[in-house]
Amino acid sequence: MASSTVREKIGAGARVVDVRTPDEFRDGAYKGAVNIPLQGLAARMGELEPKDAPVVLYCASGARSAQAARMLKAAGFADVVNAGGLDDMP
Repeated sequence: MASSTVREKIGAGARVVDVRTPDEFRDGAYKGAVNIPLQGLAARMGELEPKDAPVVLYCASGARSAQAARMLKAAGFADVVNAGGLDDMP
């Protein structure tokens, strides 16, 4: 995803979700991000409602955040962006 789009979403109040492990999150994360590891996402989706609110996802490389984006979209979340890896965040 283009960093300008991600920047716009965050500027508009999107929830930023780090889907890496808690250890990875503790080692450094995007300012303001919430840590919901991919393996626990299904059980914690309610924390990201309402489903029409924008959500920006990232991980280490973009693979786990891509999987998380598919999960959220399948659950009815309408505005989901995979920002890629932490190093890709604006």
